Order: sequence, then C-alpha cells, then structure tokens
Amino acid sequence: MTTPDSASAIADIQRWLKRAVIGLNLCPFAKAVQAKGQVHFASCDDDSFAGVLDALGREAGALLGMDSAERDTTLLVLPRGFDDFLLFNDLVREGDRLLSRRGLDGVLQLASFHPRFHFADAAEDDPGNNSNRAPHPTLHLLREASIDRAVEAFPDAEAIFGANIGKLRALGAEGWAALDVGASP
Repeated sequence: MTTPDSASAIADIQRWLKRAVIGLNLCPFAKAVQAKGQVHFASCDDDSFAGVLDALGREAGALLGMDSAERDTTLLVLPRGFDDFLLFNDLVREGDRLLSRRGLDGVLQLASFHPRFHFADAAEDDPGNNSNRAPHPTLHLLREASIDRAVEAFPDAEAIFGANIGKLRALGAEGWAALDVGASP
C-alpha cells in the first residue's frame, strides 16, 4: 500500500469536509468556521505515538496562541502508521491524557475520525459509521468555548447524531461512494 504525502492527505480531508461534513450537513457548525477560514489543517508524517503526541501538543499550543476569530479548530491528519482502528483508538486516549496533563480539560476537546471507524453496536458495513469516517486517521482539536456557543445556537444539538445516522443509512453505501470522499489513489 502506498502512503499518501502530507499535501495529498490534507487535500483528501478538505474534500471530505466540504462534500460530506458540510455537504451533508453532518455538523451544522462546520460550515461557518470553514467559510470564515478558521479551520487549520495540519499533517503529521510520524508513525509513532510519541511523534504524533508531540505534534498534537504543538498544534494545541498553536490553536490556543491564536484568537478564535483567526483559528477556531484544527484537523491533524495522520497519513502514516495508524490504519488499524484499535491502535488509533489507543492514540486518541493518549491524546486525551496529554490535553488533561496540560490542564486543557474544559479548554480543548479532542475528537477523532478514522477510515475504518465503526460503532461498537453496529455492523462494520453499517452506513451510519460514515458519520465518524474520514479518508485518513484524523485528530480534531476543538475549542470548548466554541462548542458551547454552537450548542447554545442550535436548540436540539443532541438530535444531530441520530439525524446523521438516519441520513447516512438512507444515503447508503452507493450514495456515500458517489461523494468521492475517500483517500486519493
């Protein structure tokens, strides 16, 4: 298997964000920050936990070092070494621990996306899993204050998850494939 370069991996994530996340309105908060240029895309080519956690720490510092009007969120793409979903989950747990050790609980939140994501109670081929699938393993740093503001503005934020699962199941595997939001060959 050929490993994508950083530029290709970031382009894949940008296409996925535009066509799937925003295009299908999977996250009603994403369109505004993307339109304002407040989403930062970064890539880490390291395939070790230590290297990725170092990059995550740097990206967290860079995010917090900027005003949210300039940079509100960061997507850190991992094109190498984390194809295994369970290994990636271990990395996400370590990323959460890193943020906690740095005293960032309540300041930053870590979300994650993976090409092989599947909910524990769902079949691996359930189209609903696409709500958390991206073309490459990706760590998403979000500002808690921004999340709070978005939830206040969206009266039924908890309904988003269920609506997304229904939307993706209705779209089906063929509809998802037609979006062309996978990794570049």
